[in-house]
Amino acid sequence: MTTSLKPTIWEISDSDTEVDEESKSDLEFNGSAKDSTVRNVFVQTPSDERDRPSSAKKRRSKEEIEADKKKATQRREAREKNRAAKEREKQEKRKQQQKRKEAAQHLNSLKPENYLKCLTVCIDPALLQQRGCDVLLGTLSSFEWRYSIQQQPLPNSITWARDLPQVDACFQKTSSLYCLAEDDAGTVAEDQLVQVLSPSEFLDLVMSVKRMIDNEGEEPVGDSVLGLITEGLKQDAGKVATLLVTLSQTEYRRHALGETFQSKYGGENLDVEEVLVYLQLDKNIFVFFVDGWQEVTDHVCAVTKSLSRRPFKQLTEQSELPFCADGSWASGVRVEKDGCGLKQVWSKQIQQLNRVSQATASCVTAAYPSPQLLLQAYKASSSDEERKKLLADLAVKGEGKERRVGPEISTRVYRCLTARNPELVLD
Repeated sequence: MTTSLKPTIWEISDSDTEVDEESKSDLEFNGSAKDSTVRNVFVQTPSDERDRPSSAKKRRSKEEIEADKKKATQRREAREKNRAAKEREKQEKRKQQQKRKEAAQHLNSLKPENYLKCLTVCIDPALLQQRGCDVLLGTLSSFEWRYSIQQQPLPNSITWARDLPQVDACFQKTSSLYCLAEDDAGTVAEDQLVQVLSPSEFLDLVMSVKRMIDNEGEEPVGDSVLGLITEGLKQDAGKVATLLVTLSQTEYRRHALGETFQSKYGGENLDVEEVLVYLQLDKNIFVFFVDGWQEVTDHVCAVTKSLSRRPFKQLTEQSELPFCADGSWASGVRVEKDGCGLKQVWSKQIQQLNRVSQATASCVTAAYPSPQLLLQAYKASSSDEERKKLLADLAVKGEGKERRVGPEISTRVYRCLTARNPELVLD
C-alpha cells in the first residue's frame, strides 16, 4: 500500500493579507526611523565636536607666556619684599627693646645706692701712721664701701676713683668733672682731693703763702707744703683740693692758730685770714679745721656720698622739665621798643599770685596801668589799712555777674609790691 504525499496548500484570506501588509508597513516604518536616527547621530556628532573649542588643542602665544612669567616674578618679588619688611620691623623692635633695656640699666647704675658700689676711696699709706686713722678704715668697712691703700701724688691725701663700665661715655666726653685722669686698670679718678695736715704743716703753708704774696708771686719752694700741693695740682688741673687741719681745741681754733703763728713767725691773725682767702680764690683750695679723725671721717663720708649722687643729679638737670609746657606764650610777652606789651607783662605778674584770674588782673591793670602808678597810690594813702584795701572795691567784669576784687587779693598784691622780706608768705 502506497501512500502519496501531496503538498498542503494554504489559502490566504483577505484578512491575513491585510495583517501582513500592516506588519510589513510597520517594519518598514520602524526601520526607516532607526536608519534616520542613526544617520542623524552620525552626521550631527562630528559637527558638534568641531564647533566646540578644545582646551587641550588650544596653544598660547609667546607674549602670553612671557606675561605669565612676569606676573609670577612680580608676585614672588612682592612676597620677598613683604618678608624683608617684616624682618626689618622685627629687628627694629629688637633694637628698640635693647636700647630701652640698656637705658634702664644705665639709669639704674647711676642711682646713688648703685653708683656708690663702683666708687673706691684711695688712701695714702702715710695716713696709716697717724693715730686715729683706724676710725676712718672702720667706718668705711662698716658701710661696706670699697677702699684701697695706694701711693698718692700728694702725701697724706685721700682721692676717689670709679669703675669705667658703670658710667656712660657721654659723661666721659662732655663733663670735665667725671673724666680727669684715666689709668690702665679700667678706672677713672674723680676731681676731689682731701689732704690731712697737722697744725705745724698748716703754719708752714701759711708762711709760704704769705712770703709769696709779699714777694708778688714768687714761686714756692718745691719741698714745702705749698710747693708739693702746687706740683700735685698741676698734674690734674681740674682737681678740687680740700685741706683738713686737725686741731685739738675746737672752740678756739682760729684764735689759737693765730697766736701760734704770731709767736712763731711774728705774724698776726689777720695774715691767716688773708692766706685762707688767697688759697680759696687763687688756688681753688678750701681749708677746714677739724677736731680729730672723727671729723675727718665724717668729711670723707660726706664727699663719698656727694660723689655718688652727682651723676644722677646731673642727668636729671639735663633732661627737660616736665612742667614746662609748649606754646606761643611759653617764652613770655614780647615788649617792643615803644613800650607796647608792658601792660601785658604787668598783668602776667599779677596773675602769678595764687587765685588771681585773668579778669582780676585786667581789672587791676586797667585802674593802674603800671606798677609805679600803684606804688604812688600806696604812698599817697594815709594808713596801712587803707593801702591794703585800695584794690578791694574794684569791679571785675567777667562772663557772669560783676564782682569785686576783694580785700584778700588786694592785701596780697600790696604785700607783693611793698614787702622787703623775700621769704614772706603772701597768703
